[in-house]
Amino acid sequence: MTKKTLKLLLVSFLALSLLLVGCSNSNQEANTENKPSESGTKKDTLVFGRGGDSTSLDPITTTEGETFKVTENIFETLLEYGEQDTTLHPGLAEEWEVSKDALTYTLKLRQDVKFHDGTDFNAEAVVFNFNRWMNGNADDFPYYTMFGGFKGEEGHVIAEVKAVDEYTVQFVLNRPQAPFLKNLAMSPFGIASPAAVEKHGDKFRENPVGTGPFKFVEWKQNDRIVLEKNENYWLKDYPKLNQVIFRVIPENTARLNALVNGEIDLMDGVNNSDEEMVTGNDKLQLIERPSMNIGYLGFTTNRPPFDNKLVRQALNHAVDKQAIIDAFYGGKAEAAKNPLPPSIEGYNDEIEDYPFDLEKAKQLLAEAGYPDGFEMDLWAMPVARPYMPEGMKVAEVIQASFAEIGVKAEIQSVDWATYLDKAAKGEFDAYMLGWTGDNGDPDNFIYTLLDKDSIGSNNYSHYSNDELHEVLINAQTETDQETRNELYKKSQEIIHEDAPWVPLVHSTPLLAGASDIINYFPHPTGSEALTKVEFK
Repeated sequence: MTKKTLKLLLVSFLALSLLLVGCSNSNQEANTENKPSESGTKKDTLVFGRGGDSTSLDPITTTEGETFKVTENIFETLLEYGEQDTTLHPGLAEEWEVSKDALTYTLKLRQDVKFHDGTDFNAEAVVFNFNRWMNGNADDFPYYTMFGGFKGEEGHVIAEVKAVDEYTVQFVLNRPQAPFLKNLAMSPFGIASPAAVEKHGDKFRENPVGTGPFKFVEWKQNDRIVLEKNENYWLKDYPKLNQVIFRVIPENTARLNALVNGEIDLMDGVNNSDEEMVTGNDKLQLIERPSMNIGYLGFTTNRPPFDNKLVRQALNHAVDKQAIIDAFYGGKAEAAKNPLPPSIEGYNDEIEDYPFDLEKAKQLLAEAGYPDGFEMDLWAMPVARPYMPEGMKVAEVIQASFAEIGVKAEIQSVDWATYLDKAAKGEFDAYMLGWTGDNGDPDNFIYTLLDKDSIGSNNYSHYSNDELHEVLINAQTETDQETRNELYKKSQEIIHEDAPWVPLVHSTPLLAGASDIINYFPHPTGSEALTKVEFK
């Protein structure tokens, strides 16, 4: 062998060795996304496993909770809720003042805040956002109906939003609205970069730009959404994490397996039956979300036979709520009888629930003209939700009960985004859904979900009652809380009699995470910023 040949062989061997080392390192990096490095460097990427994908990343365009889980970290609101309650605290506004007649709200804004695209946050940006929303409609901006409708409509609460100076914004109302400040703190009203909205147009829902602790990086539909740390965030030394990845794993059990195997760090939608599996693993921690929700079976009240009150009352008598709770909630739920949970002011505990009584149900069906029952479609959610972790199984229990009174219910389902769209348009006979409160006010349950103003946005039952509407508008306008509470109690009496829903459960949702996660505080609204979360 010549020296030249030997030299070439040595060079080739060295190159091959370097290539193998490079491949080894690449594979190691690919497999350690969710593991702390051996050198002891603290992990700074959080992978959050959830049951469904977001339907939009522009929070005002949807009512769907999977969106808010993500956008709560990209956008910020003028006011914020407490860490684990709905008390009001400064957000993008540091101070606020309310006039004696409750018609003028003046907010002093935080200075030196920038949007993720480098543009300035100021009063004009706030005006831009509210003008955008109020000039829309319920299809485009469903949550804006919290302010009584849109510009030019009779019920619209906001007369004007104006920039007093660069960092002072003023809201002038047409009439008092008691939950106005609490509404401002809701996730859908995250302030967006005007420049980015104008740049992306309809595509802004895929290119979100806010002022929050994390910036949007990428969205692979039905797979993952990646956010990264906002290095210019106004709150010093935050966020603690460098990256947050939201992964879609539809089945609760599969999601838990991913957590056990270290593929994800945090998950929601723990089945109650799996609670012991979590508590028995010293590498995991079980987390309870404060309860503020309702899971329900809704009837589309403008479709026969569900336009008949007696039919709806009959079906209320045909659901065994306690059996459902015992089978699927492991004691972490209570039977619902009203459209809002007992923790909310104005809850009417004097109302007596429809007892599970199949004979009474048959009697009411006969009175309604359906002595032999009827056929219907029963739509079940395709994803696990905090208020209903096993929707398809609950639907099967309801289906069996209905069969005993002659009502043949065929269970249907479809993907989550389509499900919400069809339900909103009133295309279902009956549907299973629920609600996690946004602001801790009874208005956010009863007016939002069952008032005629909310048809097309959150009132999927298309239920309309003029007496209820008058009570709810009076309750919004009234500033004395005790008087408001009495009005809301009256509204629950009306709803109970009309029975547009079968209220099913108020649940305590369970989450699980790696034991080394600290400073994660789940919020009763169902979404929280991950600003302070870190690993030990």
